[in-house]
Amino acid sequence: MSIIHPFKAIRPTRDKAQLVSTRPLAAYRKHILRAKLDENPYTFLHIIHPEGDKEHHSKANSVERFEAVKSRYDSFIEQGILIQDTEESFYIYRQTKGAHQFTGVIAGVSIEEYKDDLIKKHEATITSRESMFTNYLNTTGFNAEPVLLAHTHLPELDKYFDKVTKVRPEYEFSTTDKIKHELWVIDAQKDSKLIAIYANLNQLYIADGHHRSASSARLKDTIIKNKQAQFPNQDYFLAYLIDEQKLEILEFQRLVKHLNGLTPKSFLQACEAHFEIEELKKARKPLQRHEIVCLLGKSAYSFKVKNTISIEKNTVKQLDAQILTDYILSPILGIEDLKTSKDIDFVPGTKDLKKVVDLVKKNDFKVGFLLFPVSINEVKEVADQGGIMPPKSTWVEPKMRSGLTIYNINE
Repeated sequence: MSIIHPFKAIRPTRDKAQLVSTRPLAAYRKHILRAKLDENPYTFLHIIHPEGDKEHHSKANSVERFEAVKSRYDSFIEQGILIQDTEESFYIYRQTKGAHQFTGVIAGVSIEEYKDDLIKKHEATITSRESMFTNYLNTTGFNAEPVLLAHTHLPELDKYFDKVTKVRPEYEFSTTDKIKHELWVIDAQKDSKLIAIYANLNQLYIADGHHRSASSARLKDTIIKNKQAQFPNQDYFLAYLIDEQKLEILEFQRLVKHLNGLTPKSFLQACEAHFEIEELKKARKPLQRHEIVCLLGKSAYSFKVKNTISIEKNTVKQLDAQILTDYILSPILGIEDLKTSKDIDFVPGTKDLKKVVDLVKKNDFKVGFLLFPVSINEVKEVADQGGIMPPKSTWVEPKMRSGLTIYNINE
């Protein structure tokens, strides 16, 4: 069973929800970040980027920086910009992006279930990043960005959402990226149906937020080791649970800066050993699994996997991103480590195709590769096998905003 935990969120007052909530800090370019900080006194960016003010010049990811975050957070509470709910609650959050609607539940999920692998992982975490996030959580005492968790379809949940979302939401606003946001507050004492519904699940799958979940688990161990004060909320971490059928999974394109000394002709000849190559009239995205579209100069080619490639039972080896690495990027283009190489860039599938094509046509990159998106079933198979997805395999939506429902760890 999957345990979900209600909590008393610290969140913006209704009139300031749109002004406070933000995309993750890394999503903002420097000049846009500066403008947001200059023009909006309520943005959560003032909390997570306190060095935006001249008096703060602390080292990135230092305890001093994290203490500045905590200080600014406390200031927002003192000013009444952020308030805390008086009752433990669950939060129904809906994002509407064009024709796509995402509805799920914001709640605490069990760290013990995470450790017992009932919350499945498909990505390797970096120890230094885990440590940094753990120090951040321990110093600030709050978590403002939920981990995205997917689960199998629950018909009862659809009926529940239909019922509770008929009333006016606590928050309802749109952002400049043309996304509508709605939030309903569910008093857990008066309505405990969600606990019973989620108890029908055997496992959850991390769709986005592996480092955040790992650092929350590590924080619990750190608190026990250091004999710090313990609170019930420390047994859980902040998550957004959503039906796997509602997720949108897009691909990352690969753009490479060189041909490793090959000419375009000799590069194509080298690829012919394992791919059926057909020149396309114009660039397009792949139409199916095991087709990769190659952008080369002003031309585009369809690469279809030949039977010379052994498709193993291991799901990772069957993924197009891994096939591309194993048969082109590594042996032909000499790119051994996708995580550290400076010769490759990754572009999310949300980016306009023409802009990606133009980057190759204008010679900013020598060659590009367009991939077919992986399915949620492939992600789950990798996680169930204890495997690790190739780097930059999935761009998952919805992308959560920070500062809408803040989780007080020390409570």
